[in-house]
Amino acid sequence: MFKVTVLYPRAAEDDFNLAYYLDVHTPMLKELLNPWGLLKVDVEVGIAGVAPGSEPVYALICGIHFSDLQSLQTGMDAEGPTIISDISNFTSVTPVMQISRVE
Repeated sequence: MFKVTVLYPRAAEDDFNLAYYLDVHTPMLKELLNPWGLLKVDVEVGIAGVAPGSEPVYALICGIHFSDLQSLQTGMDAEGPTIISDISNFTSVTPVMQISRVE
């Protein structure tokens, strides 16, 4: 399995709109990527850092899973620009992205 991990760094000046992310962005992402072989989407909402009482490093982490690398790359090439253009509707931070093989 292959995965795109999208990490949204937590920033004091950012007002991450979780409702928009969950109600609009995630369903859109699923709709756009399902035809390209999307298996699942994981959403992790940061609640704390490792130290007691510390803030989370990331406001949100999303995992976008595909069975093979070709499907992931083809789907992201086709739909990535639309998905990325929606980011400004829920956050002002630039996400960090990584493609991984899940063992």
